[in-house]
Amino acid sequence: MATSSPCKAVLLVAFIAAAMSTTSSAGPLAYNFYSSTCSNAEEVIRRATAKIIADEPTMGAAFMRLFFHDCFVRGCDGSILLDTSNSNPQPEKMAIPLRGYEAVDKIKAAVEAVCPGVVSCADILAFAARDTAAISGGFTFAMPSGRRDGLVSSASDVFAGIPSPAAQVQELVQDFAGKGLSAVDLVALSGAHSFGQTHCSFVTGRLYPTVDPTMNSTFAADLKKVCPQGGAGGTVLNLNRVTDPNKLSNQYYRNVASGKVMFTSDQTLMSSSETAAMVANNSANPIAWMARFAGALVKMGNIEVLTGSAGEVRKVCSATNK
Repeated sequence: MATSSPCKAVLLVAFIAAAMSTTSSAGPLAYNFYSSTCSNAEEVIRRATAKIIADEPTMGAAFMRLFFHDCFVRGCDGSILLDTSNSNPQPEKMAIPLRGYEAVDKIKAAVEAVCPGVVSCADILAFAARDTAAISGGFTFAMPSGRRDGLVSSASDVFAGIPSPAAQVQELVQDFAGKGLSAVDLVALSGAHSFGQTHCSFVTGRLYPTVDPTMNSTFAADLKKVCPQGGAGGTVLNLNRVTDPNKLSNQYYRNVASGKVMFTSDQTLMSSSETAAMVANNSANPIAWMARFAGALVKMGNIEVLTGSAGEVRKVCSATNK
């Protein structure tokens, strides 16, 4: 029986991503890091992640966003997961409301049940993001591991580390370069805005007092109905209002090209000839985009990681062991 085209696409992108993973350095991390200490760790995480997303499809984007926020603030060390404590009343999670913390706790509990004290929360975030690409996007790739969990988390670090949704392309390129990521990585990872949610408060600046001229007028009129001037800023919006809002895909690039995206930081990709060409290429070549996204996510997962004896492996993701 001949292999169907979708299956060929998945197999091809898996091959490309695997090739990228094996030919590019994993940095201080390693592939199959837990092979001797918890051989089924990645499978346990995959199953737990799949069940969570099956029960609530919006959680895929939540996992991806948690990994991004973790890596861009103090590096990929699980610091985004720490709760308030007597010694730290203002951890990172107090700065920006994110979803998925309880879901990460469920994954951690599943791993602890089979291999207590072995798998870090930082690696769980990385694996959950990788598995989200498979579950919500239909493509898979290897993710190196060996990250340790950080001991520090400060809300004051967040706004210095996370690019603003109002940023222009030059600023975004500089922000990503500061993390060791290229403009190609920036545009590829921006495809994560093909799924997930935001709130009216992040959009109204492009609607009032006048509509941002780079926004599609029909799209803007639709948004105004959901986000009226002076209305509740907490109203939830799907980032992708054109196709399936829970699917990770290259639809994002068609939305950017047609002015149907939420953030200035998305639309600004069309303001530079270099990034606009990347948008067009990712729109026209879904498999190439998948491979770029996979490679960029692996690179992002190497940002300022703690390894060896640095940090710790937390018993629970929301608190340090001390």
